[in-house]
Amino acid sequence: MRIFLALVLSLTGLNASAQHLRGDRFAGEPFATRSPVAAVNGMAATSQPLASGVAIDILKAGGSAVDAAIAANAVLGLMEPTGCGVGGDLFAIVWDPATGEVVGLNASGRAPGGQSRSDLQARLGNRSSIPGFGSLSVSVPGAVDGWFELHDRYGTLPMADILAPAIRYAEEGFPLSQVIAYYWNMNFERYAQNEADIEDLDNLRATFAPDGVIPGEGDVFRNPDLAETYRKLAAGGRDAFYSGEIAATIDAYMRRLGGPLRAEDLASHRSEWVNPQSVDYRGYTVWELPPNGQGIAALQMLKILEGFDLASMGFGSADYLHVQTEAKKLVFEDRARFYADPAFFDAPIDALLSQEYANRRRDLIRLDRAMDPIPAGDPLLESGDTIYLTVADGAGMMVSLIQSNYAGMGSGLMPDGLGFVLQNRGALFNLDADHPNAYAPGKRPFHTIIPAFVTKDGAPFLSFGLMGGAMQPQGHAQIVANMIDFGMNVQEAGDAARYRHVGSSQPTGESAQGSGTLILENGFSAEVLESLRALGHEVRFGTGDEGMGGYQAIRWDPVRGVYFGASEMRKDGTVIGY
Repeated sequence: MRIFLALVLSLTGLNASAQHLRGDRFAGEPFATRSPVAAVNGMAATSQPLASGVAIDILKAGGSAVDAAIAANAVLGLMEPTGCGVGGDLFAIVWDPATGEVVGLNASGRAPGGQSRSDLQARLGNRSSIPGFGSLSVSVPGAVDGWFELHDRYGTLPMADILAPAIRYAEEGFPLSQVIAYYWNMNFERYAQNEADIEDLDNLRATFAPDGVIPGEGDVFRNPDLAETYRKLAAGGRDAFYSGEIAATIDAYMRRLGGPLRAEDLASHRSEWVNPQSVDYRGYTVWELPPNGQGIAALQMLKILEGFDLASMGFGSADYLHVQTEAKKLVFEDRARFYADPAFFDAPIDALLSQEYANRRRDLIRLDRAMDPIPAGDPLLESGDTIYLTVADGAGMMVSLIQSNYAGMGSGLMPDGLGFVLQNRGALFNLDADHPNAYAPGKRPFHTIIPAFVTKDGAPFLSFGLMGGAMQPQGHAQIVANMIDFGMNVQEAGDAARYRHVGSSQPTGESAQGSGTLILENGFSAEVLESLRALGHEVRFGTGDEGMGGYQAIRWDPVRGVYFGASEMRKDGTVIGY
């Protein structure tokens, strides 16, 4: 018996221990961590409970869902700098109840205009890629302009009122929550490992490890510099950031370090309102934003998966995981080849999302074995740290918003006295001059962060997102399948065990690593893992933080007039309604 138990444990990794000492649920699925939150007047789901509380306060004060989303994002920039901040970029999808339309905003920044590709290559020397940290990884921060674009179109409260809670928390302090504290420490380890690429870490250390001590769970943290930055935005608007004192500070800091970002890059930045792309999936319409993001990868996956009877396969079965993984592999070859800034490359989006192309790619999937190698497609014949939040108001507006510094706290560079780190999204350019995602001055890099939305019969159904680098498209597809194919509620869909496939080709130039590796969370059975191996998959159970993403969602029930919300058990967040 002991030998058998040891064998089971060796096969499952943490599978058995993951269930050990777990309590029982007597309603809903036993794997669910909690019930969905239900409310009629408004709802906010974020990755930090204090941010959700601020969003609800803004709604109760008469703010719109957009006002509340901005307020929550500002609080998260303070409380979760491990995943976001005003030094990063932003994307949003808004359900506008006045017009009955799904509206998209791309608030991502561009590469410095004064640095040519040859200038960059000279700085890189023999390197074949842009380093993930330091000044060469910095692109223009787009989030603040995104806030003001959203606010100008959909806001009701003054920006001073919206930013006031974040300013108060920054001055008075807040206790670090568990998961954020974990990533806070991990980011300092990451910066230490890459210190040679980072021209200055003194500012970051002084702010995020005051007196040389990295704060831990429950420690109270303050950031008065960020409070002052937010005050400038409240008083001076977006111009305070892009052409005022903040821009001047960033310019002077980058000049001192020898970095390429300049005040004129900030002054010329503008967000772009875009038309979301959509596909039908079993009677529901799933919406994502077009490139330079990777949202259409989720749509491509769903187009392929719609041709399989996932419900009859069963959630967590080897067959289900097999076809999900094979679809992901195929789609990520297109992602590596075609996704880039549309101002520089006209990606064949209509062809990529066509039924004919989905049928051709689906035909490559065999149920009896895994693909190796992965065939590249022709439609014309992985880490990232992010926050996702969603807010809904009493008027029916729903906001799906994602915001990030890219990897962790970003580049490691914190301009003097501003309290935030500049993003490292510029590391996602390709150095191959002939690639659609090739580096160019003034160009937006390939982006991983993607908000999502689902409608049904022309009405809102679900505002959701699942953060985490290359996990995001495959995570979106899993959430949609969990709810539509397997009938899970909005919380169960996020709590259910996930898979992540790694090793695909990348827009930055890396080629596929054979057929890649399939990583399973420990809720899947050992029998399923062995069945997948028999199909030819390189597969293992997760051994810790495998980047399975962070999920928030709000579902609208039009019959009863009720919002149902969910928050990610893998993060610190919560959902609040009223």
